[in-house]
Amino acid sequence: MQDSIRVSSALISVFDKKGLDPIVEKLHQLGVTIYSTGGTADYIDSLGVEVIRVESITDYPSILGGRVKTLHPKVFGGILNRRNHTSDQEELSNYEIPSIDLVIVDLYPFEETVAGGGTEQEIIEKIDIGGIALIRAAAKNHADVVCVASKSEYKLLSSLLSDQNGAFTLEQRKYFAKHSFNVSSHYDSAIFNYFDNGSSSLKLSIQKGHQLRYGENPHQEGYFFGDLEQLFEKLNGKELSYNNLLDIDAALNLMEAHEETDPTFAILKHNNACGLATRNTLSDAYDAALAGDSISAFGGILIANHPIDIETARQIHDLFCEVVIAPSFDEKALTLLKNKKNRILLAQKTNTHTVKLVRSCLNGYLVQEKDQVIDHEQMLQTATATKPSADQVEDLLFASNICKNTKSNTIVLAKGLQLFASGTGQTSRVDALKQAIKKAETFGFDLDGAVMASDAFFPFPDCVEIAHKAGIKAVIQPGGSIKDQQSIDYCNANQMVMVMTGVRHFKH
Repeated sequence: MQDSIRVSSALISVFDKKGLDPIVEKLHQLGVTIYSTGGTADYIDSLGVEVIRVESITDYPSILGGRVKTLHPKVFGGILNRRNHTSDQEELSNYEIPSIDLVIVDLYPFEETVAGGGTEQEIIEKIDIGGIALIRAAAKNHADVVCVASKSEYKLLSSLLSDQNGAFTLEQRKYFAKHSFNVSSHYDSAIFNYFDNGSSSLKLSIQKGHQLRYGENPHQEGYFFGDLEQLFEKLNGKELSYNNLLDIDAALNLMEAHEETDPTFAILKHNNACGLATRNTLSDAYDAALAGDSISAFGGILIANHPIDIETARQIHDLFCEVVIAPSFDEKALTLLKNKKNRILLAQKTNTHTVKLVRSCLNGYLVQEKDQVIDHEQMLQTATATKPSADQVEDLLFASNICKNTKSNTIVLAKGLQLFASGTGQTSRVDALKQAIKKAETFGFDLDGAVMASDAFFPFPDCVEIAHKAGIKAVIQPGGSIKDQQSIDYCNANQMVMVMTGVRHFKH
């Protein structure tokens, strides 16, 4: 296997011609023979560069509306022949097959067509056959062939052509081969997932990603695969960490229920809300959220559903926090918040998340749909004789949304669209409730008239009894226990409200 080879011939067949001009011109300057097909050949010809059409080699026209162009032994023989195999070279001579040293291909835009709402037939026609075959053949034979499978590699290709006078080392050819197989495997995965809809096999392929400073802890490697630029514009701050990304994800999920509400502010720590409030102004919402747990807010993740104004920014500026997320920032607010260079400021573009959740488990993976249910008034069923007031309904739904986005087992206490306290991640629901009550009392909240949300049903009436004694007047829970009636009876005996959603929101 030769370390360095110099390309003397190239096959170019691309859907998108953008960025091709300097490469074609450089190949021409180097005296490289260029072969091409259809529209690509026409484009190269329009640049004033000599091009040999594939049809003149194969003695076969493009047929079936362009479905069959390059699928021919004279094309693939030219790519797959082994330069150091005498028999291969003899066959090339016998069958008049030109050797091809460089293959430049991009694929039909299948994913873009699906995302753009193309018809089934339009999508089918964007399943590339010839292109994917050329990529696999050229990448396989990287011992003798350079394969460039996407526009993202054009800059590197152009640089190497210029700097090395058309020569490529074995290491460089392997790099291009690796990238080419990445392109082809991603393409095949996208097609499979289109037909499968995620029901029979797990195939994940994400092209864009980068290594993080580390994972959850400094001794662990960490990576993120995805395109954050689709979600945010980063306006300030240091590089996002593994833990930052987990908290940001939790923040976006929490705020989904408040996209259309009055100004709402949330503060999160370790994936859980330690403060959340809705008020008439964003600055008031921030004050109320901070009051929920001013201690845990230190080093937290902040998110707002309205633009950050200067008044709110002044309040935020006094708090050490890792990340601030908002739809936008007023100019004065942005200037102030940028004074701390490491503070990460993210302008949110969209709240579009993946709808499929994947996590490693044992020697495989668990896959499930995202919990996209947001509890609303129409789904509530009053289980008690006492019905909730309009204010209680608002508070109950407010608390239930927090509950949904908090580690199980969890209990959430709220009043006046303000998070009072949560009991998070406990092994016992009673312990979760006691933790929440104690925390609320610590921060000076009066629980008289507050509401309680639970992420799962009550197997015994002990939780509603403890809540009642603390002053709580209304409860929201999914229901479904064979002993629901015991909890209902206790509520009725003590003029408490209980509503059921019929939907459990466990978050393990």
